[in-house]
Amino acid sequence: MNDQAENLRRRLEARQNQSMARTIAVLSGKGGVGKSNFSLNFSIALSKRGKRVLIFDMDIGMGNIDILIGQHSTYSIIDFFENDCSLKDIITEGPGNISIITGGTGLTNLFSLDEESYTRFNEEFSSLLANYDYILFDMGAGITRDSMKFMLCVDELFVITTPEPTSIMDAYSAMKYIHSVNKEIPLFLVCNRVFTSKDGKETIKRLQNALVKFLGLETVVLGYLPDDRTVSRAVTKQIPFILFDSKANVSKAIADIASRYENHSFEGELTLQKSDFLRNMKRYFLGK
Repeated sequence: MNDQAENLRRRLEARQNQSMARTIAVLSGKGGVGKSNFSLNFSIALSKRGKRVLIFDMDIGMGNIDILIGQHSTYSIIDFFENDCSLKDIITEGPGNISIITGGTGLTNLFSLDEESYTRFNEEFSSLLANYDYILFDMGAGITRDSMKFMLCVDELFVITTPEPTSIMDAYSAMKYIHSVNKEIPLFLVCNRVFTSKDGKETIKRLQNALVKFLGLETVVLGYLPDDRTVSRAVTKQIPFILFDSKANVSKAIADIASRYENHSFEGELTLQKSDFLRNMKRYFLGK
């Protein structure tokens, strides 16, 4: 009996000591800025660095990760809620050795968890947190009340913008809303489709200055992605651009962003804290 108790204690300690995945929500203020393409290729860039990565497509009814890779998933999150599949059952192996869970209309269930559903999701998702290094949630464009609750559960938020004035304004509005609810969650900025590095730096600087001036909000710049024809060619072929042409400027840029993020090579001082994703879910979705 003592041996059994000792073995159980060791298993529990081993589980507690397992490194848990960092959770990242990728969002944009408006659609059409390349958010899903960023999520997909950033994930593959991390995978190329030896990391275990899972993408959770959170764009309700308009998820396009499977379209970008030309790969139809047999299962989606709706099978977890309606067909009693486990989360592991609905994971699809994607290109570049990443894992994918597709969303679709079933995500409306995820945003309206009751206590029984939360308990089941908690148990299933705990194992995913232990089995991956990073879990990325590719959010839908804009912010809803429900998606906001979900975004407040993660460790960090990545905001994707472009140099277009409407994109910058929408990104500002999204971050203003997030900051009004939670002033502690780290916000990272990526500027996509820049013609020159100067163009990207000026775009981010204008956005950062407005955030500091009007909100007192500091953000972290992850980097810039060039407006590269490789992206449209890769999308047409339904191949992630980092795999389509690893030597293209945009592929080198996404690899640099992944390296900078993983190595915490940010301008200024920033200490990344781990949040408790599942405890946050219980707080925001069940009010406990």
